Amino acid sequence: MKILVTGFDPFDGADTNPSYEAVKKLPDTIKGFEVVKAEIPTEFSQSKNILRELMVEDDFNFVLSVGLAGGRSEICVERVAINIDDARIPDNTGNQPIDEMIEQEGPPAYFSNMPVKKMVQAMDDAGVPARLSNTAGTFVCNHVLYQLGSLVDTEFPAAKFGFIHVTYAEERVENKNRMPAMPLADIVRGLHAAIEAMVDGGDDLISPFGELH
Repeated sequence: MKILVTGFDPFDGADTNPSYEAVKKLPDTIKGFEVVKAEIPTEFSQSKNILRELMVEDDFNFVLSVGLAGGRSEICVERVAINIDDARIPDNTGNQPIDEMIEQEGPPAYFSNMPVKKMVQAMDDAGVPARLSNTAGTFVCNHVLYQLGSLVDTEFPAAKFGFIHVTYAEERVENKNRMPAMPLADIVRGLHAAIEAMVDGGDDLISPFGELH
């Protein structure tokens, strides 16, 4: 039984990316599942091929990608990815798609098939600020979540897939604009709690985690 957890390389001039810094610090085994960790590039064009290459290497029960959402004050479990790229900044290859569909023949959106509310609740129970998010943005993070949905839909139907956005890490120099941040150890603790809830099985919570606006 295995889990693939990915984080991104640094982007937008930063020296580090707390998403992969946190992923690296996760234990190698969580609740009997081997945790395989990988860094993926912050770029649009090759993301699906890179994810597919990682997923064909082994039989993963879960694939969880982790990314940075600078400016958010909680760790966010993403519920949905939409079929659009609209990049405010270029990716690490200089590519900046604007109003482009990710897959021309793809559905408008893919919803994570993980127990997203249980994952949020587990982080909250662990004392880590967390919330359910209904937008993964329109940059590479949303793109990756959408492509994971496509891969599971077409090639890996037994896998569970999802995405978590983390905050800036207090210890890292990339937080130059005094955005909300939390200690890297808390980010790791939150991810650990979310993964434990992810692998527990059973139905998701039926609880009002929605937003009014």
